[in-house]
Amino acid sequence: MKKSILGLAVVSAIPMFSSMQVLAADDAAESIEKIQVTGSRIKRSDMENASPVTLIGADDIKAMGATSIDSVLQKMTATGGAMTNPGVNNGSGGNARIDLRGLGASRTLVLVNGRRMIASGTGAASTVDLNTIPVSMIKSVEVLKDGASAVYGTDAVAGVVNIILKDDFEGLDMNVNSAITGEGDATENSFDFTVGSSFDKGNIVIGMQYTDRGKAKQSDRDFSDCPISEGANGLNCNGGSVYAEGGHIWQDGTIGDVNKAGESVDADGNPITSGLAHQDSGLSGLGGLHPFTDADRYNFAPDSYLYTPMERLNLTGLATYELSDETRLFTEFTYTKRWSEQQMAAQPIWFGFTYDESMGDSLLGQTYNSKVDRDGDGIADRDADGNYITETANYAYGDKIFYGRRMSDTGARYFEQSVDTVRAVIGADGFIGDYSWDVSANFGRNDSVDKLSNLHNIGSLTDSIMYTNDEGQVVGTFNPLDQNAWTSEGFRRNVYTEVNNGGSQLFILAASVSGELFELPAGYAAFAAGVERRQEKAWYTPDSLTAQGLANDPMVEPTSGGFDVNEAYVEFALPLLADAPLAQNVELSAAIRAFDYSTFGSDETWKLGLTWKVNDELMLRSVVSTAFRAPTVSELYSGNSPSFEQVEYPGAQDQAEVTVGGNSSLTPEEADTLTAGIVYEPEWFEGFSMTLDYYDIEIENAIATVDNQYIVDQCLKTDANNGSALCNSANVSIDSTGRIIFNNQLQNIGSEKTSGIDLNLSYSFEAAGGFNWKAGLDTTYLDEYVVQVTGEPVDYAGVITSGSGGYADLKSNLTINVAGDNWDAQYQARYIAGMDSFACIGDEDSCYAPTTPTVIYHDISGSYLINDSITLSAGVNNLFDKQPPYYTGNNDSNTDPYTYDVLGRRFHAGINVKF
Repeated sequence: MKKSILGLAVVSAIPMFSSMQVLAADDAAESIEKIQVTGSRIKRSDMENASPVTLIGADDIKAMGATSIDSVLQKMTATGGAMTNPGVNNGSGGNARIDLRGLGASRTLVLVNGRRMIASGTGAASTVDLNTIPVSMIKSVEVLKDGASAVYGTDAVAGVVNIILKDDFEGLDMNVNSAITGEGDATENSFDFTVGSSFDKGNIVIGMQYTDRGKAKQSDRDFSDCPISEGANGLNCNGGSVYAEGGHIWQDGTIGDVNKAGESVDADGNPITSGLAHQDSGLSGLGGLHPFTDADRYNFAPDSYLYTPMERLNLTGLATYELSDETRLFTEFTYTKRWSEQQMAAQPIWFGFTYDESMGDSLLGQTYNSKVDRDGDGIADRDADGNYITETANYAYGDKIFYGRRMSDTGARYFEQSVDTVRAVIGADGFIGDYSWDVSANFGRNDSVDKLSNLHNIGSLTDSIMYTNDEGQVVGTFNPLDQNAWTSEGFRRNVYTEVNNGGSQLFILAASVSGELFELPAGYAAFAAGVERRQEKAWYTPDSLTAQGLANDPMVEPTSGGFDVNEAYVEFALPLLADAPLAQNVELSAAIRAFDYSTFGSDETWKLGLTWKVNDELMLRSVVSTAFRAPTVSELYSGNSPSFEQVEYPGAQDQAEVTVGGNSSLTPEEADTLTAGIVYEPEWFEGFSMTLDYYDIEIENAIATVDNQYIVDQCLKTDANNGSALCNSANVSIDSTGRIIFNNQLQNIGSEKTSGIDLNLSYSFEAAGGFNWKAGLDTTYLDEYVVQVTGEPVDYAGVITSGSGGYADLKSNLTINVAGDNWDAQYQARYIAGMDSFACIGDEDSCYAPTTPTVIYHDISGSYLINDSITLSAGVNNLFDKQPPYYTGNNDSNTDPYTYDVLGRRFHAGINVKF
């Protein structure tokens, strides 16, 4: 094939992560063809780009003992927030996600060889599962830390991860890797091979990787073996659930309907003020009925995974064939089969019933705290401090009972996923004169089946509860107050396995052309242009019992929908100055993309960039751009489903039943991005280089839900907002159990702003007997991350949350590598600054641990080349067995598995064979 012959550009690559930069080229250097750098469609003779790009090489990945690329990417300093990983048990679905800038996985675009990867996971997946990328086939990873919607389209708001596969490999490469923790669990074994061959007209590469990852349980670590609560005497293990073994019984705190003040009212709306339980802990049925205490709480940690197991098979094929000197055919194929599991404690169930004589007399003689109305004015009596006055009352037949139970009688809940993901690309590229072109078709499909075992059909259960009818006959067979009834053979009929199906599909037709337009005084103006048509669809079909609302939770609706989009883009690179004083080279880049979605219409996005190479040592660069994220199929068409969220309201339960779901009226998120920085390689300090970049991203029209507490405050505490759009759409009510119920679907109502600084330092040198040394320091300073949906804006910089991860204001990775003739060794330190707990902001004195300490992880690894074919490698991650910190308002395992290592010290070893 015809190639443009140009001077060599060398990428400075240090172990772990490297910022792309250009070293001075030798005039006599080896020639290479033009290349395309992530962030631009224009093929260039160098790696100079106005946008900051970080390069991760295959050797960097191997040095970390990684069998999945997520474990590498998630350690970058530019990441944050809720990055799903094997340490996330509750709600992970076995997925692995990358989250640049902490803005959410949906705002990071993932490419494979410069083209979109199919979204994967369970249900109507809308983000890329990194498990679908075979580590053994990765040549390099380029991470663009800048908005790039004008170049790549939707989702490229926080940045782009471009995973480049080995498409020109020759020979045989086999790896066997194994890992185990210092506790002897969470074993991981992987085997892979890559075989490639070249012939006169092309090349073919085939790869296979199989990974088997074992589990660890929360009970296997001291920091997570019980749910911690905070008391007057410090931390204790009393943080378990009130939905306990043996059942938890309350006299219903409400009778009839409930008004907005949280008061029970009769049919005429008059308050019912006596016979209502108030501040009563209820009864426990474990070991015989008795007043409930913290000792009766259920410890759900032993049944919960700390690290989730998975099996994964990756198959990959890449091929090229030259039809002529000017035209080449290419194809890519990847297939992933994933089997993953999570385990949680037995299901908590809850329901209400009327205490009936047929249930026996076990409740008679038991007492509760009852509100009283001694003066008969229809209002419950209060003391001088405004607190309700209570007196002891006995349970009696006819009382309405609220019953909760941890179903350890039938075992833990098992979550299982079986996910198939396939991606196939076929296309052609070549040259017409001095212009390069390519056309391609990209098809991807994801199919999933997820199961949840040991659930209970509450509709069937409550229908069978016994009671005495008007004729004095006992109807029904199930007595919830009889402990034996919960383990009877007949009760097993209420246990079922939920089976859900889902998937997504992607199809893209694309064509592009690039080349040089004309000559300017400073050089040739270059361009790239192209068109794309993309079709996406996704679906989710819940289990039939779940869809009918016959399980413990309210009904879940199916998801089904899709969209198509037509896009066209053009990009220019215009040299403005060359070989001028203080301007060795100045180049302006510009791009614009127009798009037309079937769901919301048309718009455009643009980019302007400037690189100013002052001399051989110093380059300045900056990019301003607009970016967008189109709503996904799930966000548009997801069926309504219940979510139980914490709220506070007098007289109501602390968990509200919130209906969440998609909104077909959503429009794209819009962003303005700015990066500005310098690249410095001093001639006086040979081997040293530095990049320093400032970033600023502002997102408007963000897709979000209203804060749940805000809805409660606005629509329950006052009647003034009853007619507002917010309260009309929320449709807030309180049911007879005191549970607040409202709608909170997605809307375009939010805004987010984040800014900070990235610093990369690298130094390569020879020392200590001629050994080659490389040192690198990557640091990210997060100045602000301000989110506003309703109410006051919140700055999450330096804050750790209970469910969306941590946003450390300073993260840094130090890497030192030394290599001899047949060996190398590496040390890495990862620094995560301490953070303030979101749950304690403004009320730090009430929290036992309102902050997390600074955490530093130390990793070591090395390899030894036995001969030209065999290499041994080994290493230890988290060398000093650093435990994750506890903080008030933690997420899971008494810490945050999104942010911290939960396994502790971990050993890995491998053998590589090449021919």
